Parts: sequence; C-alpha cells; structure tokens
Amino acid sequence: MGTQKTTLLIIGGGPGGYVAAIRAAQLGIQTTLVEGGNLGGTCLNIGCIPSKALIHAADAYHQAHHFMGDSTLGIHVEGARIDIGQTVRWKDGIVARLTGGVGALLKKHGVKVVKGWATIVDGKTVDVDLGKGDAEPTRIQCEHLLLASGSVELGLPGMPFGGKVISSKQALSPDQIPKKLVVVGAGYIGLELGLVYRKLGADVTVVEAQDRILPLYDEELTKPVAASLLRLGVQVLLGCKVQGLSSAHEGVRILDAAGRESVLDADQVLVAIGRAPHTHGWGLEKLMLEMQGRSLKVDDQCRTSMRNVWAIGDLTGEPMLAHRAMAQGELVAEVIAGKSRHFAPTAIAAVCYTDPEVVVAGLSPHEATKAGLDCISASFPFAANGRAMTLESTDGFVRVVARRDNHLIVGWQAVGAGVSELAAAFGQSLEMGACLEDVALTIHAHPTLGEAVQEAAMRALGHALHI
Repeated sequence: MGTQKTTLLIIGGGPGGYVAAIRAAQLGIQTTLVEGGNLGGTCLNIGCIPSKALIHAADAYHQAHHFMGDSTLGIHVEGARIDIGQTVRWKDGIVARLTGGVGALLKKHGVKVVKGWATIVDGKTVDVDLGKGDAEPTRIQCEHLLLASGSVELGLPGMPFGGKVISSKQALSPDQIPKKLVVVGAGYIGLELGLVYRKLGADVTVVEAQDRILPLYDEELTKPVAASLLRLGVQVLLGCKVQGLSSAHEGVRILDAAGRESVLDADQVLVAIGRAPHTHGWGLEKLMLEMQGRSLKVDDQCRTSMRNVWAIGDLTGEPMLAHRAMAQGELVAEVIAGKSRHFAPTAIAAVCYTDPEVVVAGLSPHEATKAGLDCISASFPFAANGRAMTLESTDGFVRVVARRDNHLIVGWQAVGAGVSELAAAFGQSLEMGACLEDVALTIHAHPTLGEAVQEAAMRALGHALHI
C-alpha cells in the first residue's frame, strides 16, 4: 500500500470542505481534499442550487399559466407547456458549471483532490478507496485532519426510499410530474419542493405531525406562506402522522390527531423530515470523539476532543447551513496557519425559499423574551411598499427586534417575495452592532423592498413615515 503525506487532509468536498481547502492553500498549507462524489457536496449537487433552479422554473411556468387568464397587467398568452426533461437539463447545466468552477479553483490554488471514499484509520491516517476494483486503497497521513462529511436525509421507518417513495435528491431530477404527490414534512425542504410540484401541475398534499407548517419559525412569519399554500390548492394536513404505505402500495396511511386512520392516494411520496449528521460508514467511531447528541462536539475554533482533528458544517449539528460551513472552513484554515480566529458570529441568517420567502436572523420577539431581554419590536407591511406593489407581491412584512434600553438590534425577520436578498442587510446590521437609529438614518434607495427595513426601524422608534 502506497502512503502519501500532507499537512492538512480534508474529508468532504462540500461548501465547508472546499472553502477550507482553498483558504488553506492560499495560506501556504499543503492540502489534500478527499471526495467520493462530485465536488460541491449536497448544496451544489442535490440541495440548495438545484432546488432554487427548479423553484425559478416552476414560478415561470406558473406565471405563464396565470397570463392565460385575466391579467391585471394586460398580458395574455395563448398556451403554456413544460418540457420537464429540458428543465432538468438546464438545472444540471447550472450545477455542472458551479461544481466545475470549484474544481478549477482547487486546482488553481494547488489543492490535491483525491476522488474516492475515505475510511479513518486513526487521527492522522486515512485510507481512500479509489473505486478501482480489487486495487488496494491509498493511505494518506496528515498533521491535521478536517472532517467535513456533511449530512444525510432521514427516512421513515417502514418506508425506505425506493419505488414510489423518493427523497429530495430524486425529487430534484424528475422524469415526469406525478399526478398526485404526498409530501411528508412541512419544513422548508418539504414546502419548497411541494410548491414546485404544485406549480408544475401535480396535486400536492403535505402531511405534518406538528400543528403548523414551518414549525421552526414563529407563527406570524408562516401565516402568509399558509395563505399561499391554500391559494395555490396545496392540501395541508396538520397533526397527522404517516403510518406507512397502504397494503397495495397505492397510497399513504395516515393517523390524525384523533387517532383516525385514512389513506391518501399517491403516485409518489416525498419524504422530507430532515437531515442528520453523516457519522456512520467511514470509521469516525474509531476516533472516539466527544459527541453532542448526533453531531460532533466542537469548540469555538472547530476543534474536536482530539488534538489536531477538526470538524465543520452539518457534521457539527445545527444550524445545517452551507454558509455556516463555509465560514467554519475558512476559520479552521486560518487557525491552522497560526491566525487568531474564533467562530462567534452574532447571527447566521436562514432563508426558506417558499412562496413567499422567509428570512430570519438573530432573535425573534419570543426568543428575546426567553433570553431575558426587554425588547421592542415593530413590523412594516409590504402592502405599504411601492416596489412590492409594482411586483404584485404585497403579502408579508419586515420585523425588527431591539433592546428597549439602548436600541441595539438583536433580530430581524421578514416574509415576502424576494426577501431572501434582505439577508445580507440583516446579517450585516447585527454583526456590526447597529442600533435602530443607525438603520433609520441610513438613506435607503427608492423604490426597493429594502425600504421596509428602514421603515421597520423607524416604526420601532415611533415615527414610521409611510404607515
């Protein structure tokens, strides 16, 4: 067995792993990256990027159908059809460009990329199966080991993926649109994809065990999304638990809150109940690292309980967000290079690309109260925003949460069309320690959705101008 040596060995080429590799190479650290699948991980290949591409395509198709009827804009079209094969090829083209770009960046910076599946031997040794039949694995020894294996989709007991039961991965590359789709789980993945399939013509039923959609978000934020689901004809069954497929595998057995069982007809069943850290199948248990629930426990420099073994991204638990993994990857590279860095973000924005979109950063009013803070909060509705009117998207609002004593902003929330683009402003104001006055006195361009950010701050101060 041949043995290679490197200073930094990274397992996983997703957003966290590849960013860590690029930054480490920039800092002069000899770096090897092992990835069994395509570079870019779940996010670029079967997650964030392809889902947003399909969301855009579904929105365009739905809009075309809207213009086939009466249109307040005076636009009328004669017909609309979709070639789902071409849509998927277009989506795949975007993925290929992005993953190819990652590969080019790694090569440009001198990162050695090994395509194969890693198995840990010890804290400084990894064997890599290159997938060449009976050939011996390649052994790589390192000074620093960075674990960035990501996460895996959770399945339902008794309903393994296969046949008519699909995961989000399969849902992102459809051969055809099913007539009837049952979505298990009303979190962001289930609702994003459920809305895509509804806009592409499927009859969609969403089943959620809890008593409301998007249970991780506060109820005020989810009301416009619930109204949109109703308007679009998506059936939502709350407080219901999936029991499995019916005996003939023609539908899904569900149990409602009263204990009554019924069967939902389904051509396909999308299980979207969440993700879990990818901790099994690659020898991680040999290191006997300290765990925190199902994830690896790390400190504020992403160090695990073993010296010079680091972990980032979904493997380290919530929030499972690509941008968090990227920031952690950059930090680890800089700490290994001798820089003084700590992972202590004031807030990490999260976006739900439903219709309408939802974005949160920092504390909600309820979370602020639970944290013992005396806060004020104020909302500004998009119904009073000129740009929202011109976009025919006046549902939703922007809300700010700030301390009562010194007006320090501790949280932002928004729901509405296009509000994902407000995430940057929210994150920046929180990271820079902005007060209500800072945002209220910043001149915001008109007409933009961002004016609702300024108006929310002004309203919290008691002098909103346009409401």
